Amino acid sequence: MARPRKPKDEPKSANPQNAYIEGAGLMVEERITETLRRNFMPYAMSAIVSRALPEIDGFKPSHRKLLYTMYKMGLLSGARTKSANVVGQTMRLNPHGDAAIYETMVRMARDNESLLHPYVDSKGNFGKVYSRDMAYAAPRYTEVRLEPIAAELFADIDKETVDFTPNYDNTTTEPTLLPATFPSVLVNANTGIAVSMASNVCPFNLAEVCETTIALIRDPEHDLLSTLKGPDFPTGAFMLYDEQEMQRIYDTGRGSVKLRSKWSYDKSANCIEVTQIPYSTTIEAIMEKVAELVKDGRIREISYHRDETDLNGLKYTIDLKRGVDPDKLMQKLFRMTPLQDTYSCNFNILIAGTPRVMGVREILEEWIAFRTECIRRRVYYDLHKKMDKLHLLEGLQRILLDIDKAIRIVRETEEESEVVSNLMIGFGIDEVQAEYVAEIKLRHLNREYILNRTNEIEQLRKDVAEMEDILHDVKKIRKIMTEELKKVAQKYGQPRKTLFYDMTDEPEVTPEDDTPDYPVNLFLSAEGYFKKITPQSLRMSGEQKLKEGDVITQQQEATNRTELLFFTDRQQVYKTRAGAFDDTKASVLGDFVPVKLGFDEGERVVRMVATTDYSGFLLFCFENGKVAKVPLSAYATKTNRKKLANAYSGKNPLVQVLYIPEDCDILLRSSNARALVFSTAMLLPKTTRDSIGVQVMTLRTRAKLEYAAVVTEETAAQVMKYIVKNIPAAGGMAKELEIAGQMTL
Repeated sequence: MARPRKPKDEPKSANPQNAYIEGAGLMVEERITETLRRNFMPYAMSAIVSRALPEIDGFKPSHRKLLYTMYKMGLLSGARTKSANVVGQTMRLNPHGDAAIYETMVRMARDNESLLHPYVDSKGNFGKVYSRDMAYAAPRYTEVRLEPIAAELFADIDKETVDFTPNYDNTTTEPTLLPATFPSVLVNANTGIAVSMASNVCPFNLAEVCETTIALIRDPEHDLLSTLKGPDFPTGAFMLYDEQEMQRIYDTGRGSVKLRSKWSYDKSANCIEVTQIPYSTTIEAIMEKVAELVKDGRIREISYHRDETDLNGLKYTIDLKRGVDPDKLMQKLFRMTPLQDTYSCNFNILIAGTPRVMGVREILEEWIAFRTECIRRRVYYDLHKKMDKLHLLEGLQRILLDIDKAIRIVRETEEESEVVSNLMIGFGIDEVQAEYVAEIKLRHLNREYILNRTNEIEQLRKDVAEMEDILHDVKKIRKIMTEELKKVAQKYGQPRKTLFYDMTDEPEVTPEDDTPDYPVNLFLSAEGYFKKITPQSLRMSGEQKLKEGDVITQQQEATNRTELLFFTDRQQVYKTRAGAFDDTKASVLGDFVPVKLGFDEGERVVRMVATTDYSGFLLFCFENGKVAKVPLSAYATKTNRKKLANAYSGKNPLVQVLYIPEDCDILLRSSNARALVFSTAMLLPKTTRDSIGVQVMTLRTRAKLEYAAVVTEETAAQVMKYIVKNIPAAGGMAKELEIAGQMTL
């Protein structure tokens, strides 16, 4: 990086428009790390701390600015106002533009259904969280006000319960946090992407969160799973319950939950109706995936599908063909489409300006500490208000002793400015009390008024003593918090929308193979090009197209469901299916296997093995004359692994890999023109894939094994004289064995 600098010898221009810019003209070198530190780090910190991550009150700055603006506009009560009015007022706190502000409002609105407990009471088209294409109306057409639950966010905000900070142009102030009376951070979903970190907080049921918080206040070792059953999403659906995964999320703040759509079968219409989908997907994404599967022929049970969503809510209808089992079809759709989806949890929350990934227990503990401070500040504020009032009334009480004297002092004082000081002297009260007495109206200078006011003194003294006691006893603060949580749960709690589905109640169903099955011919070239050609296309084709110098090394008849194992020169095997490759023609080069399967750099194919049941054996023939006999079943895996390391021994160069369905005769030939034929029955199968093998051919100094092949019926007569009964053996001279070089591998 380089920065320009101004030449020193150039004179300054008298015209400001032509004046030299500082640093213009010359370039100096600068370390890229310094440029990043100066330019990128402030942006990254701003995105993390002031934009993308929620804080302990459950809100990002954009949410907080919008809600506080609506609160100051008096929208907690009364009629709705146009959304455009709110957006305009919010720009006094949020300078990021009206579009961003309105989009924030949309997601907080009841009609959008993004939040379990929406904070904005909306009227008009606000779109739907479960629809990607259902656009929300412009702000001039919609109306909003705050939901009643929003009152819990601003409870006692005017009593200095939270800090306030100046807005971006110092014309007003805004709260740094909202003093929410319930753990809103866990009640509504919150997603944010910052720089190098992100946050994804799933929503929980309000009543369960309040109950869990109360239990945690009483017992810090409380079992969270006993009261907080699991996430509760606005779109409903079923959650596949996994207690271990839930415990992991509660402990670490990371993990994932599986959500499954709610559906029913209409027998009369022979169709499936989906009414709830996972929170993490949209109806359009589901329909596109289903359409793709139907087009590819992987799902043949569906005749038609359509979106029937209306004012009554979401409805996705799938018409079935005659005789289709709806349960089996839905199991297949759950496996292959977003009708069953995963919601990833990442509870990354700002605590005192520092991002922290916390479990549910730690989040609630932080919220309890935050709320404790809010209540303490509220009590402290009320205490000083009552103490001020008590102080004034105690001054008024002294007037009760001699009202006539007070009147006489005021009447006989010649200058107005001396009234307060004369009252202070006459009754022994301070300036604040004297000022209060001096401002009393003449009509109130009677015993009844003064007695009525001074009757409050005893109650105020009790209140002050009680508040001072609360400030010094955290247990009493926690008791206040508990009562507030109970009221919130009773007033705003609602039944769960997301119900649990126990996987143990579902019978185990082996996933059906949806790959179309038909005959194919497989070809592999020496350079690693693969072709899958149907018999019909092969009959109509001409010569195979290959790169210059390339040749076909393997050709085999198989089916589209055949499993393929590609062994490489790095002792690795890559597993796939014939169906993973497109059907092609002889007139094209085909797929380059190292690129298709993601080989390591410079890795090459040495052998392709095709199987449907992993029966038979593989023979690995090495230059030192050793042969390893490994069951093909050693390469079968229960999991869908695509790459296996240590596929064969790398201690000696590999000459050939041979697949044999059963024991047979094998021809070996060395570089010093010796050959032998042995039966593979002499070799015991090895349990380990990377076995170094058994010595079969004894080699002289500098000689090495250079060729291996299966003896076929056509070549058996020509190699009969090389058969050995025991191994290892040196074999016989085979200079005349020309046909061996032509044998098919």
